[in-house]
Amino acid sequence: MSEKIVLAYSGGLDTSVICRWLQDVYDREVVTFTADIGQGEEVEPARAKAEALGVKQIFVEDLREEFVRDFVFPMFRANTVYEGEYLLGTSIARPLIAKRLVEIAQATNASAIAHGATGKGNDQVRFELSAYALSPGIEIVAPHREWDLNSRAAMMSYCEQRQIPVDFKRGEESPYSMDANLLLVSYEGGELEDPNQPPSESMWRRTIAIKDAPDEDEVFTIQFERGDPVGVNDVTGMSATSILTELNEIGGRHGVGRSDIVENRFVGMKSRGCYETPGGTILLKAHRAMESMTLDREVVHLRDELMPRYAQMIYNGFWWSPERVALQALIDQTQVPVCGTVRIRVCKGNVDIVGRESSGSLYDTTTVTFDDDGGSYDQADATGFIRLNALRLRMSARKGRDLGQNQSN
Repeated sequence: MSEKIVLAYSGGLDTSVICRWLQDVYDREVVTFTADIGQGEEVEPARAKAEALGVKQIFVEDLREEFVRDFVFPMFRANTVYEGEYLLGTSIARPLIAKRLVEIAQATNASAIAHGATGKGNDQVRFELSAYALSPGIEIVAPHREWDLNSRAAMMSYCEQRQIPVDFKRGEESPYSMDANLLLVSYEGGELEDPNQPPSESMWRRTIAIKDAPDEDEVFTIQFERGDPVGVNDVTGMSATSILTELNEIGGRHGVGRSDIVENRFVGMKSRGCYETPGGTILLKAHRAMESMTLDREVVHLRDELMPRYAQMIYNGFWWSPERVALQALIDQTQVPVCGTVRIRVCKGNVDIVGRESSGSLYDTTTVTFDDDGGSYDQADATGFIRLNALRLRMSARKGRDLGQNQSN
């Protein structure tokens, strides 16, 4: 291994400063890696910025399809939600970025990787746990935990002193710390640090306000195979990226998918964040509807019991852990029969299921009908079923009465 560091590089102020800081402080060659995971901004300009910083090996990659196909969709097979509301859009991107950092380090004979996550957040944990799981001997550099450049002003001063070419002086500075990919946009900081302060309407980027959304509803379908969406409105051959993009556009124009949460970070503090996940919100509702037709009751209940643990693994950075891999195998097995079509209606922020059908449906109209079922279900059987389940309750009640009488005496 040579003395190189592979930096997760966005081309923004923080990572541009980090790039020069690594060159100055560590006196090592920096290799940059910029990933397009659907953040909605051009990533190619990062190449020119890295070149201006003297970087010789520059990687700019489109990872959108891999991100959705191999990370987002497997996560949604479990209907994964953290603490009841967060769809884990930021969390699920980190293991992919870490994977590519490690792979590029191996390809370029670099001995270390670096990231721009702060020492207060979850991302530092996610990046580093993923990297160590994939490359146990990798060195990791986290500048925010080492340097004293703890403000934007300090970073701008550093840029001026070292003649770092940045184009961040013009325009109004966003008050938020933002992260975006094809699944979500997240917002933290600024006015959001007061959990009683509502976010400004101008903050939201991906969804329209409910009051401004169309009055007319929109009805569409999602097709599923083995638990994954494979088409929208009967269009076949769609890529994972195009499916999520389409669902984002549908949800966004109807005000679907905003959330405002105070969550428990893995590092120990509570944090208020706002999220936009329009496509994910639709997909979660549709997937559950498809499962309701095709999955056995006990399979659904078992998976739902395990889901919070699975969500916690992803949130805390354990995507590449043996327990997550093992649990994924169980989840994926449950999804084999989850095939069919769900019809969805969206309007004014609401997502409603208005139809579902599957060739593998376990729903039997002859059994559930209130009309004559032709003898497919003998209602008299319910008597013994109820009595057997009531046995322990009746015994407990009798024992309780006896105890109460003895105590009163």
